[in-house]
Amino acid sequence: MSQINLNLPAVEIREIRTGSIVGYDGDAKELVDLAHSGKLRDKERSFMQCEGCSITKAACMTVLIQDGAVIEHGPIGCSSCLQGYNFNYYSNAHLRGIEKPTQRKIFSTNLQEKDTVYGGAQKLAATIREVRKRTGANVIFVLSTCAAAIIGDDIESVCNEAEEELGIPVVSITCEGFRSKVWTTGFDAAYHGIARKLIGKPEKKGDFINVINFWGSDRFRDWFAPFGYKPNYITPFSTTNTLKHSSEAVLTVQACSTLGSYLGAVLEKEYGVPEIETAPPYGIAQTDRWFRALGKALGQEEVAEKVIAEKKERYLDRIAELREKLKGKTAYVTGGAAHGHALLTVLGELGMNAVGASIFHHDAVYDSGREANDQLAERVEDYGNVPNYRVCGKQEYEIVNALNKLRPDILLARHGGMTLWGAKFGIPSFLVGDEHYSMGYEGIIDYGEKILETIENDEFVKNLQKHAINPYTNWWLTQEPDHFQKGGKANG
Repeated sequence: MSQINLNLPAVEIREIRTGSIVGYDGDAKELVDLAHSGKLRDKERSFMQCEGCSITKAACMTVLIQDGAVIEHGPIGCSSCLQGYNFNYYSNAHLRGIEKPTQRKIFSTNLQEKDTVYGGAQKLAATIREVRKRTGANVIFVLSTCAAAIIGDDIESVCNEAEEELGIPVVSITCEGFRSKVWTTGFDAAYHGIARKLIGKPEKKGDFINVINFWGSDRFRDWFAPFGYKPNYITPFSTTNTLKHSSEAVLTVQACSTLGSYLGAVLEKEYGVPEIETAPPYGIAQTDRWFRALGKALGQEEVAEKVIAEKKERYLDRIAELREKLKGKTAYVTGGAAHGHALLTVLGELGMNAVGASIFHHDAVYDSGREANDQLAERVEDYGNVPNYRVCGKQEYEIVNALNKLRPDILLARHGGMTLWGAKFGIPSFLVGDEHYSMGYEGIIDYGEKILETIENDEFVKNLQKHAINPYTNWWLTQEPDHFQKGGKANG
């Protein structure tokens, strides 16, 4: 298990803590072997088009806490995309039974040029007081930006003083973008702050299981019911109270190991809440393992076997029908690490040929240190290798290059904006923001039906291809996707 120190204001970045990389070109099996052997090394790029920022990931995990408010301490441009989480909250709240979702409370200290000279600490302190006055929030999160870090504002001290004054948690989140090339360090930064200031020491064991997740549909409630437990979702739609008592859960499970790696380890090491000893349930083989691990952890192995048998009887015939219809179809996947691995697993279960993937980063090991959490290794073991596997660091030019060469029957994406590139090549492209949608036996059917529907309804993308303008030159499209990676190859 990785080193955890909640006395420090900042979490250790993923490059150091988990050996994460953002550059690789090869196949999935080789990547797994390199990671397990300790020989995995990042590939530097001589050119980068863009990069994800940790602050958006920290915001992702704090903005959606129901009774909280978020302050971005920096220039207002750094918070320009955070309003999107207000949309996520409204559009997904009904999935968790929230009948009257409230507008998210997002603020900026709007640092100006003079603040970079004289410092922004006083401005931050005044903003915290004003946010508390306006919103009555039960917790205020302060997200640091590159500008605030460069001028050296002591955000931690300002937050601690405000906490004493206001009598509520005021949480400093150290998440400025230049700290880490791995954008998911922002998740860890948010969870580090939550663990330090919001999670309380356990007083008793509850009747619930922590689910570290984004904002997907409520799959876990039905899955936990036969065992006599209910889910405690962290952190979208959490409250300060549910977070406080998360240390009293009997177990922690994850929807995405990339997302929950750090918090799962914190809950286990610091609060005695064990983390389930397997990867999340995508595909039949892994869903079998997951339910059995759940049953073992709860001391209810017989219940787990009963659930597995009932679900297989209900769903396997329909999965077989979809497999027959999709057999031989080719697909390309792009997304974050663990969920990208999950989608590759679902493709294998549906009998489709995964011809490649562009995954945004790769963790050499998760914080638990358990090899059973390695979803890509399980995918390779269960369904075979994935060629043309790239860790792309969100470099869209590499994704475009790969799609142009491989021309799959469908592009599966996890993040908005990525499906555009498949559509411009006339490739049917499918994005589902609900990461729970493809989980479990029933998820294979739900996702498979959407894939089939997307492939069969390709008229729009075929017409778009005729009129779309590609911003990339013919020279670039003839190169290898890793051309700008150290050691990459040039053509022509």
